[in-house]
Amino acid sequence: MKTIAVLGTLDTKGTEHSFIADLIREKGHKTLLIDVGTSTPPTVAPDITREQVAAAAGIDLDSLIARQDRGECVVAISKAAPVLVAKLASEGKIDGIISLGGGGGTAIGTAAMRGLPFGFPKVMVSTLASGNTAHYVGEKDITMMPSIADVAGLNRITRTVFTRAAGAICGMVEAELPASTEDLPLIAASMFGNTTQCVDHAREIIDAAGYETLVFHSTGTGGKTMESLIADGLVAGVLDITTTEWADEYVGGTLTAGSTRLDATAKANIPAIVVPGCLDMVNFGARETVPEKFNGRNFYIHNPQVTLMRTNAEECTALGKIIAEKVNTYTAPVTVLIPTKAISIISAEGQPFHDPAADQALFSSLKSNLNPSIPVIEMDTTINDPAFSKACAETLLNHLKK
Repeated sequence: MKTIAVLGTLDTKGTEHSFIADLIREKGHKTLLIDVGTSTPPTVAPDITREQVAAAAGIDLDSLIARQDRGECVVAISKAAPVLVAKLASEGKIDGIISLGGGGGTAIGTAAMRGLPFGFPKVMVSTLASGNTAHYVGEKDITMMPSIADVAGLNRITRTVFTRAAGAICGMVEAELPASTEDLPLIAASMFGNTTQCVDHAREIIDAAGYETLVFHSTGTGGKTMESLIADGLVAGVLDITTTEWADEYVGGTLTAGSTRLDATAKANIPAIVVPGCLDMVNFGARETVPEKFNGRNFYIHNPQVTLMRTNAEECTALGKIIAEKVNTYTAPVTVLIPTKAISIISAEGQPFHDPAADQALFSSLKSNLNPSIPVIEMDTTINDPAFSKACAETLLNHLKK
């Protein structure tokens, strides 16, 4: 028998959360009903009151409610909820969490879930689940489930959705995890579709040497997640082959991981190899969504939803300097590897992003701005050449031995 937290705004959505709790108990599990409402009194009796939630973070909720500023109350309870549920989880008092909500409820529910560790079962039934959920999910493994109809009463639609959601969270807490490999040191690797062959081959070599490689897709969220795990001290080394998110951050694309990308490795003081993988491209949505200021540039339609833009020599010069300055802060062993024939599949000779002048601007800037004490390995290969991926893997393994 497991205990599942049912967290929600019980003033406006008490009936719905109570319905979910009943379904969970019918499955043989316990529930802990947590109220995070901030307006009228709850319509069902909670196990943990909103005042107790707020108190977990030292917040005087009554004074906030008295000011009748809903936004201020939502912000406050969103800060308190993660503190409370993290404490409950660390004490073994809850084994999973589920919440239902519209805009405010989703903000509060997912804030609470982001305070919980990876692997802890989390289900958010939301009116916003079919849109851009990046700022709700963050770097956490939150399952977002569309509510279809509004979370406003019980009807033939919501009963079906809520029943499936209850079944989902029960299934999650009941599922047995596979045999642990926690004894193997972890390696974080960055990958894009254009560098898959390189990373896959390098991963095979590294894993055969007694490590477990976690691969992150360099889509902005992927880079942020990788940085988060590195910062948490879970990683022994970094295979940073695909630093493309910096192109989006600098030029203004859609897949930026922010200005702190590459910082966590320095702070964690762990070995790394760094490659200017896919810095030839900036990501946008469908072609018609690309800002007009880029008219006349070299574009490649990756698919109907993704348009790639080739970085020019000026941008590559700036990117080389940025990457070098980041790597200069690394204190553990680090090597920069450069595949001079192509930094992505489509920048190779005969491909649409082949631009030797832009590539040379990137390489020259990277090398000239890099601390002379940091080794640079240039190879007359493409990034996906097995010889290059082998060099990446073996260089990192040598650093780890030190």
